[in-house]
Amino acid sequence: MITLFDYLPSQNGWKVRQLLHHLRTPYRTEIVGIFQDQGQSSDYLEVNPWGAVPAIRLEDGRVLSESNAILWYLSADTPYRPNDAFAQAKVLQWLSFEADYVQSSMGSLRYWTLTGKLPARPRSLIEGKRATAIRALDILNRELSARPFIADVYSIADISLFAYAHLAGDAGIPTAHLPAFEQWVTRVRGQNRFLAEMYPYSIDPHSTKELP
Repeated sequence: MITLFDYLPSQNGWKVRQLLHHLRTPYRTEIVGIFQDQGQSSDYLEVNPWGAVPAIRLEDGRVLSESNAILWYLSADTPYRPNDAFAQAKVLQWLSFEADYVQSSMGSLRYWTLTGKLPARPRSLIEGKRATAIRALDILNRELSARPFIADVYSIADISLFAYAHLAGDAGIPTAHLPAFEQWVTRVRGQNRFLAEMYPYSIDPHSTKELP
């Protein structure tokens, strides 16, 4: 059975949970207290060299980290990753877009906002990430006005993008003026076996600490 190393408030962790839920793949969970330095233990650094979540351990002992890499691996030969080489490359394009422009902006701003760390961050850093987030959402809205899902059919690219983009409001970034984006959010939520359960940082009393 796959072991998922997880931290429940992590939307990166949610990405993997969502795909496993879609696939009805059984797995066991090992919670990593990332604000309690558990991610920096020597044992866990052998699983994920950065000490972050998520990561998985396969039954044969091999380990894999980084949420989008895990999605790519787990989606092989499933409906959530196309077989055509070009279509696969388009999915990979949007996974890269998510990591470069969505998670790094909206994910950070949301995390800082919900854990009370925003006032401690330089204004220039906040403004830069906010500008990136707004531009990324505008691009998604434009792209999604032409098709129902980001790579034409529902895939791991949608799972990845949805994780943080649909929570832009938590970072103070409105999306009501982006109709195609909002309609896509509704379509993703309407997918079979959509995993609606997500967890706030408030469930972890240690989350107000800075990461080690």
